[in-house]
Amino acid sequence: MRNSRYPKRDPIKDYFPLPNEIFCLGLSYGEIAVYSYLLYQENRKNYQCHPSYKTIGEALKMSKNTVCKYIRRLEEKELIETEPTNVFTKDGKKLNGNLLYTILPIEQAKQYFYKRQLENIDRMVAKNKQKKRIDKLGLKPDRQAV
Repeated sequence: MRNSRYPKRDPIKDYFPLPNEIFCLGLSYGEIAVYSYLLYQENRKNYQCHPSYKTIGEALKMSKNTVCKYIRRLEEKELIETEPTNVFTKDGKKLNGNLLYTILPIEQAKQYFYKRQLENIDRMVAKNKQKKRIDKLGLKPDRQAV
């Protein structure tokens, strides 16, 4: 047996799956990075994890505010759900904990993305119809009414 330059890696333990569709959803590099980190951290049985903004930021070299921004965008795009958690101290005080992230099925995010694209097309068609009608009637569009 030859010596290999590369150590043998277990594909189940040493890697995490990243859906191919993630690159077709119009995500920014930061959103992909945060989503990838959450997938890396998730429990494969219940699809949940709970890293803090600080932990995610340190791993990805981002500030906490930037991580928060990308988390909100991922929620809007229906890739994840967040849920606040509570922590109780030894003396019984109730404090806010980290968010509990649930990774949603990629199909849900794809459907949301396609729905948004169709809505944009509908808006563009309506705008073009309005423009043609204005041109046909020989009116000038009111630039002040925005």
